[in-house]
Amino acid sequence: MRELELWGGHECTVNRVGDVFRDQTILSGHDERIGDLDLFAALGLKALRYPVLWERVAPNRADERDWRWTDARLQRIRDLGMRAIAGLCHHGSGPSYVNLLSPDFASGLAAHAAAAAQRYPWIEAWTPVNEPLTTARFSALYGHWFPHHRGERSFWLALLNQVDAIRLAMAAIRRENPQARLVQTEDLGRTYATAALQYQACFDNERRWMTWDLLFGRVTREHPMFERLDRLGYGDRLRAIADAPCPPDVVGVNHYLTSDRFLDHRCARYPGLAPGGNGTHAYVDLEAVRVVTPRPAGLAGALEEAWRRYGVTLAVTEAHNACTREEQVRWVARAWDDAKRLRAQGVDIAAVTAWSLLGAFDWNSLLTRADRHYEAGAFDVSGGAPRPTALARYLKSLATGADAPAPGAGWWERDARYLHRRARPPKPTSPRRVKRRKPAYRPPILIVGARGTLGQAFARACAERDLPCRAASRAEVSLERDSIESALASLNPSAVINASGWVRVDDAEREAAACRRVNTEGAALLAKVCEEHGVPSLTFSTDLVFDGAAEAPYDENAAPNPLNVYGASKAEAEAEILATCTQALIIRTAAFFSTHDPYNFAAWVARELGAGRAIDCAEDAVVSPTFVPSLAHAALDLLLDGETGIWHVANRGAVSWAEFAQRIAGAAKLDAALVRPCPRAALGWPAPRPANSALVSARGALLPDLDQAIWQFGARVSEVPRLPT
Repeated sequence: MRELELWGGHECTVNRVGDVFRDQTILSGHDERIGDLDLFAALGLKALRYPVLWERVAPNRADERDWRWTDARLQRIRDLGMRAIAGLCHHGSGPSYVNLLSPDFASGLAAHAAAAAQRYPWIEAWTPVNEPLTTARFSALYGHWFPHHRGERSFWLALLNQVDAIRLAMAAIRRENPQARLVQTEDLGRTYATAALQYQACFDNERRWMTWDLLFGRVTREHPMFERLDRLGYGDRLRAIADAPCPPDVVGVNHYLTSDRFLDHRCARYPGLAPGGNGTHAYVDLEAVRVVTPRPAGLAGALEEAWRRYGVTLAVTEAHNACTREEQVRWVARAWDDAKRLRAQGVDIAAVTAWSLLGAFDWNSLLTRADRHYEAGAFDVSGGAPRPTALARYLKSLATGADAPAPGAGWWERDARYLHRRARPPKPTSPRRVKRRKPAYRPPILIVGARGTLGQAFARACAERDLPCRAASRAEVSLERDSIESALASLNPSAVINASGWVRVDDAEREAAACRRVNTEGAALLAKVCEEHGVPSLTFSTDLVFDGAAEAPYDENAAPNPLNVYGASKAEAEAEILATCTQALIIRTAAFFSTHDPYNFAAWVARELGAGRAIDCAEDAVVSPTFVPSLAHAALDLLLDGETGIWHVANRGAVSWAEFAQRIAGAAKLDAALVRPCPRAALGWPAPRPANSALVSARGALLPDLDQAIWQFGARVSEVPRLPT
């Protein structure tokens, strides 16, 4: 076997919901950025799964094809020394003039394939249809995507049409290039179930192979699924496929944390989860990793099963995890490690594919809603231009042979994975037991200011993410050189987070010197000492560095002009750190709120309104409130990405304090009429506040909309601690 290769691909789905087509290549901005291909090549990718999609080339008429976009990009891929794996239909149902159930779907895709092969005879690897069985389920069994059918007959028709499309397309391609190879992808998971639902699990576990079984010509009368499809009237089609199969040259295994499923007829165990069923039993269908013990075999198990079944070259054709940054790295690292281990045992695995290089939009709703919910990949495009993340750095290390395991255990490997009571399926479908990895020493993140709101939030976030940390109080690590030097020498931290600071805005007007000692001198000294020791650092600043004269929200390029002592102390710290440090990250944020401490504005609003007391809130001071748990996770991602300089991190949205209070009241089901809007001058604040200190980022939108954050607060408002007595 040749060396294990690193492949890549950007999320390029063009799917249709109702009459609306949504194109991930447009949503990510890749449609207008050919330079992304240079970034991909710089990762060391050997091959790139790339769209030559029917819907994009001939959207209106089959005989009107526009190759200009594809020409330029495929040539650039070739120039950069990468091989193209051309995809012709990716979770789509074809252009508007066909659909998955159309009798001319297969012939139409074959005509597109023939034209593509004539135009690009040098392309040797092709994926005419990505994940046919998955697409058939979502489009014709569950009704999520066009043509929105919900029935078994429609499901099998959609699958057979796609399989015929693959067969006809490859025949057309091979007329132009006899050496063309079929890389056939499919999402491969396993279904686990309670004893009462073993029959359904057995059916699901047989059905999952149907894309490949059909193409290999295995669905003959002896196949477990033949009789079922024959009764539905598809026997002749099965025989025709078996008589002229199109065996894949590479079986492409896509596997996600949602791929393995668990079926449980004990629906009462899962309050809040809507049960489904099969007409005989009602049951809950959920991610196996969240409930099954021992842990499902996951990707490694899927690869082993595929190898035993087919014995042909395998590839991991999608490896992606929508999660925090270190978890994304761990997921790819596990896929790479599993592939290398199985290769050592004789399994022919050609490659691992870093999928969703540019991230993805709205897969949290299976592309059924246009929420613009974005998850980053190897590059973060939330700021417009692709920004390399820690995952990009890790992929580059794999390509250069430095494939050290990613540190720490993924959440799917820890007890944190359990969201429900643990279930142990009967032995016939139990997974093999997965060995626990021996943890290696990992330098901690040092959190200075452990007792404050931010310090506690970072400690919780690190624990959730299995990131080692050392949370130090101000007494343990003061903002003085000797104390900082000692902490760095003894802990050798991977990064330092300055979560300490003077936070009493109004008191700063009376105690300016004390405020500056902490916020300016101490913060600048900590960053400087970290710089001297080569340790990345994170410092927090504030929206109050701005004077509020602008009508629009402030981005990172806006010039500070603070109105009060507190804002000035932060602006001075920013200037000094930027002038002396190259490894320092500064995050400007605003108006913290959280359910973990009783002192923030939202907690005060909930407490006062809950007691039936009216509150006065400024109606002429606009801010961008920030949900602290989300802030901590986003800040950790930026640290892991190696980001430096100033970033604005706040929930997307701008409100007055009065409107914020009213929306908190609505989310917590309290009386919003008790909120009394008033001018900020009427509140008697000693420190002047800007009329508008709303924040926006020109570098990337890392936090969700404010509405979502307020909903999270409202859903857990009962957890806000009481004030100490």
